[in-house]
Amino acid sequence: MNIIVVGCGRVGSQLATMLSVEGHNVVVIDRDERAFRRLGSIFNGVTIKGLGFDEEILEEAGIREADAFAAVTDLDNTNLMAAEVARKIFGVPHVVARLYNPVRERTYQQLNLDYVCGTTLVAEQLMDKIRSGHGHHLDTIGDIEVIEFKAAEGIEGLKVADVELDNRFRIYAIARGGISFIPEPGSELHKGDIIYASVKDDAYPKVERFMEEG
Repeated sequence: MNIIVVGCGRVGSQLATMLSVEGHNVVVIDRDERAFRRLGSIFNGVTIKGLGFDEEILEEAGIREADAFAAVTDLDNTNLMAAEVARKIFGVPHVVARLYNPVRERTYQQLNLDYVCGTTLVAEQLMDKIRSGHGHHLDTIGDIEVIEFKAAEGIEGLKVADVELDNRFRIYAIARGGISFIPEPGSELHKGDIIYASVKDDAYPKVERFMEEG
């Protein structure tokens, strides 16, 4: 299939890479050229700098031949506009938009848009598949994700304060041996702990090493 992905954040880049690996023809659009650095080395699609609702940019991306279109930026208005342009102006057969703020859900429903919300099981399943068994996505709040993961061996003996990042990664609960508790900065972490945390999009790669695979 010919697929256009608007937004090259962590979700968009991983989705684009996954689709590319499956053999689809993928074009990624983002207004910030630096975002394309997120795409893995195995991505063999096309990248275009621009706005996902700009008709000229969409023409350049080959939207008239597109089979599917995904608007997954971190801005609901952008996703909404891009999805509407793709569906109503270019008649793309399958259009899906990412919804970040559940308050806007009614608007998406009224426009009869196919969407994925960070609080739905669909989003959790998608993120689990993309992430190949690392952290489990629980919710999304703008560029912040709420995640659950099993601590890897490298975390053994470290304290919460050792792994947290100011305003970027925060542990708010730990489950260990059937007991759950809210940790202090000096609480010691152990391999196998189930950790619940919030992480900023750009900090995820720095904490991924603490997550056990599988």
